[in-house]
Amino acid sequence: MNDQTTSITPAALQALCYRQFQTSQGQFGYYDLNILADQASAPLSAMPYAIRIILENLLRHAQRDDVGTELPIQILQNYAQRVGKDNIPLMLARVMAQDVSGIPALIDLATMRDAMAQAGGDPTTINPRIPVELIVDHSLEVDYAGRHDAPILNVALEHKRNRERYTFLKWAQGAVKNLSIVPPGAGILHQINLEALARVVFVDETQNPPLAYPDTLVGTDSHTAMINAIGVLGWGVGGIEAEAAMLGEPLPFILPATVGVRLINRPKPGVTATDIVLTLTQQLRQAKVVESFVEFTGPALDTDALTLEDRATLSNMSPEYGSTCGLFPVDATTIDYLRRSGRDEATIELVETYCKLQGLWRDANSPEPAFSRVIELDLSTIEPSAAGPRRPHEHVNLSGIPASFLSACPAAEDTPAPTAKTVQLDHGAVILAAITSCTNTSNPSAMIAAGLLARKAVAKGLNARPWVKTSFTPGSRVVSDYLAASGLQDDLDQLGFHLAGYGCASCGGGSGPLAPEIQQDIETRKLTVSAVLSGNRNFEGRIHPLARANYLLSPALVVAYAIAGSVRIDLTKDPLAYTPDGAPVYLSDIWPSNTEIKAIEKQCVTPDRFRTQYQNITEGDEGWNALPNERGTLYDWDADSSYVRRPPYVEQRPPITGRSLQGARPLLVLGDSVTTDNISPADGIRPETPAGQYLLASGVPKSALHTFIARRGNHEVMMRGTFTGGRLHNELLPQGPEGCTLIEPQGQVASIYDAAMHYLAIKQPVVVVAGMEYGTGSSRDWAAKGTRLLGVQAVLAGSFERIHRSNLVNMGVLPLQFEPGVTRQSLGITAHSTFDIEIPDKLAPQSWLNCRIQTDGQTQDIKLLARLNTAHEEAVWRKGGILPTMLDRILHA
Repeated sequence: MNDQTTSITPAALQALCYRQFQTSQGQFGYYDLNILADQASAPLSAMPYAIRIILENLLRHAQRDDVGTELPIQILQNYAQRVGKDNIPLMLARVMAQDVSGIPALIDLATMRDAMAQAGGDPTTINPRIPVELIVDHSLEVDYAGRHDAPILNVALEHKRNRERYTFLKWAQGAVKNLSIVPPGAGILHQINLEALARVVFVDETQNPPLAYPDTLVGTDSHTAMINAIGVLGWGVGGIEAEAAMLGEPLPFILPATVGVRLINRPKPGVTATDIVLTLTQQLRQAKVVESFVEFTGPALDTDALTLEDRATLSNMSPEYGSTCGLFPVDATTIDYLRRSGRDEATIELVETYCKLQGLWRDANSPEPAFSRVIELDLSTIEPSAAGPRRPHEHVNLSGIPASFLSACPAAEDTPAPTAKTVQLDHGAVILAAITSCTNTSNPSAMIAAGLLARKAVAKGLNARPWVKTSFTPGSRVVSDYLAASGLQDDLDQLGFHLAGYGCASCGGGSGPLAPEIQQDIETRKLTVSAVLSGNRNFEGRIHPLARANYLLSPALVVAYAIAGSVRIDLTKDPLAYTPDGAPVYLSDIWPSNTEIKAIEKQCVTPDRFRTQYQNITEGDEGWNALPNERGTLYDWDADSSYVRRPPYVEQRPPITGRSLQGARPLLVLGDSVTTDNISPADGIRPETPAGQYLLASGVPKSALHTFIARRGNHEVMMRGTFTGGRLHNELLPQGPEGCTLIEPQGQVASIYDAAMHYLAIKQPVVVVAGMEYGTGSSRDWAAKGTRLLGVQAVLAGSFERIHRSNLVNMGVLPLQFEPGVTRQSLGITAHSTFDIEIPDKLAPQSWLNCRIQTDGQTQDIKLLARLNTAHEEAVWRKGGILPTMLDRILHA
């Protein structure tokens, strides 16, 4: 870069890079990255495509004080050396939300409106500054399954249970500007995003001519990253972080490393995209790609080895392999998918023209970027796979499932392994078989394979086992459309996989109840039983409280295990069932060929089906349209509501200075890989728990306690449920009971909620101590909100998962990381330990803090890394979180 470029102003740089292009729809403007690269004397082709999208964003916003001209130019010149150092203030094109985290986010906006009005400001200034799309998809529960009227019955219950929540959403729909809501019953947000909402190239119509730029987003759900399959850079954040983006704030993050995943060769016949992604998830988790970008490259992208929907399956699971995203650059496969999914030709022309001009197009002649490191995956080596029994990255080949179950359930070793003739409800029995989730129902080949396997099974007289609850909850109505057109839904119905509704359902904990006699038998005999699902999460207790071993599988294998009835049967060599006349049926006998799958896909998955299903997607059903339609500027809070309550975050702020901790006690001590499901549960609320007791005391009938997912608009419920999910093991009470801890110095056993309230009452600071990978799993903001409301001031851990660390900061909780090799075990932390942590009144990013630990008269001095990654995060934490920060900024604008 020459001296003239060094001194160029942001406005001059933008003027230099501004260009226009023509399509059949007219003229468009854009900021040309090729010219920026010329100014930097650096090749654009060396940049990973994800970083090119970031560079365009920085160039387009160069006149912001936090960007300027040097940042994009320096990244171009020396990306490898800038990784982990530069703070990127990304200005997003849009935000996407689902109801579970979207409703709390909108409740926070309503609370900020109240605070703005009380401060004498204009509450109508509290609106999203960029488009926000909220899709209601997490509230469906499968109470009814295996019957033709299941959707009608489940939807009726959904509206009944969620009336208060949906009424609040109807208010927001009318009162909040720049908000679009897709009512319940349309599908799963990530599949809807892929099939209809994603623009790939955004257009600012307020400019003359309209300005074209890459579509970027964050979503309040971990699997937002699925949209990277179509070349859109996006990932999941907590609802708290999304709120700042909604209000026009940049999304700050440290420039990440980009790991290239080079895909070579072709999958073998019979290998599905699910098999590929489960193999990849284990491989990338072992490669430690947390907080990195992943970008796919290699010769397999230049063939038809992977469809766009296969790519979506791989991108969807990026939270499970730990990366921020998993990007596939825009190419001919992208264009083909846009056309097949019913996008108009003007949009398709714009995407192709812009991406080719901007250096965002990839083809076989494109040079491979200079990645931070490259990992190769040979698609031809992949075998039919599963993940389980408790983590998405616990890859196991299909033949290894029985052994993996036994390793997780040693008690089953005392019972003989079942065969297709002897299988019954016992250890390893499949009690739930669910075709569900965005991961696989977005993939027609996977769904058609399941239907064809069902067709072949029915033709041989096979049935699902009587103890298996079967269900089917696809991610969009398009799936039902092509399955009905092909006749495959009839075959799935024969095995009990009737449509139960549209939504996340089993994957998000909405599996619904088992038959009472099945549940009683499991509980009486203390059986360790299994669930199989085509989802992306299988944490213990998430799918169903009784399912201790859960396996992620392709939809076709879900059907196969419903027929087999037990995960202890080896489907690769043993019969999964017998025909009525006694002939054995093996999985290979009914597995569909790729030719059969493609023939039906070509005939039935057509653009007109997408256009038809998405033309009226925001209208809602009769239940939605019958809800009250209040449009007041301020929300009229119902003091008696057990679902929607005004939270106290804005009023309850910690002091800005004097944040050092003296004599802090551990509220809990936890192990490795604690998930946000463990911290903030998603399952049903049990009457004996603090949350259940609170609701019962509030007049809620025992039969209507509902789930933590449904009650996330009520902070009183959620804080009582924090740290009670998924059989969380608190090392302060290794023998239990669950959901409890010790109050010290009394040594009193109490619920975690009661202990936290005791410490708050006596103004005793508390911390949480944990192991590695703290906060894995969903982008669940309540895992951080509940932590804050329990009075936890800091979390000390071996390492943090990206989203949860950010959420803690945004709630004013300090994430502190041990030095390498230092653990809670090596420090000998017990219930008697206390912590003195020195926190200065000003912290530079990633500062080391002094900590003194005293345990039974012994003193240890250690260093803790404050995981405040940027000056922005330090300022947000200092003010007590993102909501007080944003409110102060708007009030003083």
